Amino acid sequence: MKIVIVGTNHAGIACANTLLKQYNEHEVVLLDRNTNLSYLGCGTALVVGRQVQGFDGLFYERKETLEEKGARISLETTVTHVDFEQKIVYAKDINGNELEESYDKLVLATGSKPIAPNLPGNDLDGIHYLKLYQEGKAVDVDLDRDDVQNVAVIGAGYIGVEIAEAAKRRGKNVRLFDAADTSLSNYYDKNFATKMDSVLQENGIETHFEELATGYEGDENGRVRKVTTTKGEYEADLVVNAIGFIPNNDLGKDHLELFGNGAYLVDLHQQTSDPDVYAIGDCATLYSNASQQTEYIALASNAVRSGLVAGHNLGGTAIKSRGVQGSNGISIFGYNMVSTGLSVKAAERRGLEVEYTDYSDLQRPAFMEENDEVQIRIVYEKESRRIIGAQMASMHDMSMGIHMFSLAIDRQETIDELALLDLFFLPHFNQPYNYITLAALTADK
Repeated sequence: MKIVIVGTNHAGIACANTLLKQYNEHEVVLLDRNTNLSYLGCGTALVVGRQVQGFDGLFYERKETLEEKGARISLETTVTHVDFEQKIVYAKDINGNELEESYDKLVLATGSKPIAPNLPGNDLDGIHYLKLYQEGKAVDVDLDRDDVQNVAVIGAGYIGVEIAEAAKRRGKNVRLFDAADTSLSNYYDKNFATKMDSVLQENGIETHFEELATGYEGDENGRVRKVTTTKGEYEADLVVNAIGFIPNNDLGKDHLELFGNGAYLVDLHQQTSDPDVYAIGDCATLYSNASQQTEYIALASNAVRSGLVAGHNLGGTAIKSRGVQGSNGISIFGYNMVSTGLSVKAAERRGLEVEYTDYSDLQRPAFMEENDEVQIRIVYEKESRRIIGAQMASMHDMSMGIHMFSLAIDRQETIDELALLDLFFLPHFNQPYNYITLAALTADK
């Protein structure tokens, strides 16, 4: 069987590797318009902020390695359209040569694309987006310019907050804008998000919440020098737009069934409404175990898992996705926040009636010299008491704890069952009655 995969980032690579390693009787063809594959965009801010050296380490798979396994790969090749009836993919390479690839099964791993509002001045030099390697490199180079002193970041989600930190680490004056009233509002409830806001402000980042960008102004050379908003205007020699992403559905939107936001609607095998077409990664839907419904959750970890599921099903092993929790995390100026499932705000948007329990305590017993406070919130359904979300924050690295909550959501554990869970104690690591146990015990009965 011939399997054509369009897209060679996390989902596409995971699918291809599954097929090449375990089902090598199939022909695997990968097509991508980019010059590279397997770029870890989540590491861009670390390079830009000089916390790690160089972009090379952000590529985890080589074209030559995949070819040695048997794949046929065409980079710098743009797929122009697909004939779903005749099962032919039409593409054009960098030299303008037109290519055709027939397929038995097609995998769309086309990812997402940045939201790009059509604001006055958006074509000025120095206005950037952050997704591809080339975009990260362009921001990195621009920050070396002597005339770049004021940086405006539009959007205070994960990417926006991370690149704001990176620019500050490069010695720039940084302003961070968002329409919401806090940073990270899609992932954390307000009492968590405002702690991150304080960390940003304490480290010199000027935050502007409930403030929308309305346009950009430039100099005589066509370089951005100012951003205007609903509340004022500010100097800006470099702008990073990090408003968010939408599914890249250009190839199949007129043929395949779509989710509300335009993502390809897939079943638990990653199969679309066309049985010969699979969709994986940021262009496709997923099943949320927290909300117990189809969702769109664009995360690299989810993309990898969807690629694995599709690869096995294409190879001949029928398996279903077990769903996801949307686990995520961030670390800014040493302050760590992790979450999984739904926040209280997100649950209420979905019409779920929930309760929550908050607790804060030291990570270790008070007699331990190295110690930090940990804040935790557990969200659970009011009637069933099923755990549907958790949030944790600390200067301490408590990130592994969120995996337990992810499993709890997956297994539909209740807040009462969590209170009785066997958790070990050793002063080097935690307290005899630690914050997880105490948060569960203090939940409303």
